[in-house]
Amino acid sequence: MIVTTKELFKAAYGKYAIGAYNINNLEQTMGLFRGCIDSSAPFIIQISKGARSYTDKIMIEGLIRSADQVFPDAIFAVHLDHGDEQTCYDCINSGFYSSVMIDASAEPFEKNVEITKRVVDAAHAKGIVVEAELGKLGGVEEHVSVNEADAKLTDPDQAKKFVELTGCDSLACAIGTSHGAFKFSGTQGLHFDVLSAIQKNLPGFPLVMHGSSSVPQDEVARINAAGGNLKGAKGVDDTQFRRAAELGVTKINIDTDGRLVWTRVHREYFIEHPENFDLRPVGKVFMSEYAKFIADKNAKLGSAGQLEAVRKLVSK
Repeated sequence: MIVTTKELFKAAYGKYAIGAYNINNLEQTMGLFRGCIDSSAPFIIQISKGARSYTDKIMIEGLIRSADQVFPDAIFAVHLDHGDEQTCYDCINSGFYSSVMIDASAEPFEKNVEITKRVVDAAHAKGIVVEAELGKLGGVEEHVSVNEADAKLTDPDQAKKFVELTGCDSLACAIGTSHGAFKFSGTQGLHFDVLSAIQKNLPGFPLVMHGSSSVPQDEVARINAAGGNLKGAKGVDDTQFRRAAELGVTKINIDTDGRLVWTRVHREYFIEHPENFDLRPVGKVFMSEYAKFIADKNAKLGSAGQLEAVRKLVSK
C-alpha cells in the first residue's frame, strides 16, 4: 500500500524514525520489501535522479508497482530524493509519487525559499507532500557534491522562518552528517544541540536526516579483504538513531550502506565461485543479505514491529 510520508510521520513522530532506502534495480527492490515485511516495518522507497535515468523511470516505477502486488501487506511511501525543480514537477505530474524532495539548499536562503514554495504549491494541489532542505551536507551522492569546507549546519532560527515561508511538510537538516562512505574523521559526530534547537523552534514538525548510513566496519573490512579499497570509510553511529527520533527526526536516509552490501556480496561471491557466469545465483545471495540488513536497520530505527499500528492509522 502506497501512502504519503505525512501519514507515516504522524505515526512515528517522537517515537521512532522511518527508514528511507534508495533503490536502483530488481534485487534491491526485492530485498527491501522482504526485509521490511520480515521486520514488520513501514518504510520509504527513495528514487533519485540517477535511479530514474539508470534504465528508465518507467522501469523503476514498474518494479515498485509489481512489488506492491507481490507484497500486499507492505506499507510504504514513494519519494523522490534530491530533486531539482523540473524533476519534482515531472514526479508530481506522474501520478505515482506520494512525496517529493526539492533540494535548493545550494542556493541563497531567499532563492531556496522561492523555488521550494513553487514546488510546494504544485505538489499540494495534487495531494503530494514535500520535503525541503536547509543547510549544506558535505560529501558526494550522485549529482550532489559539497566540499567539507562549504558544508553548513542548519540555523535553527532560519529553519523556523523557512518552514513558515514555504509551507513544506518536512525539513532535511544539516546536523553533521554527510553523503557517501566517508562521513566523519576523528571523533566527529551528530550535532544534537543544533537538532534540539530546531525541534524547539518547530515543535511537532517532521525533521529528516540525510547521509545517515552507518558504513559498518565489518562490511568495509570484508570488501577490502576481497580486493576493495575503502580506506578510512566511516559512517553514523546507528545507536544514535533513536535519540535523533526523540528530537523530531522521523525520516532517516540510508543509501551508502546498501551499496556496501551489494559490493561485499558480489566481490566475495565471484572470488569463491570464479567459474560462475550466471547473474542469478549472486543476485539471490544479495537479495537475502540485503533483506537481513534492512530488517536489522529497521530495528535500530525503532520502526520494526510498527506495521500493524501504522495500518490501523492509515486505514481510518
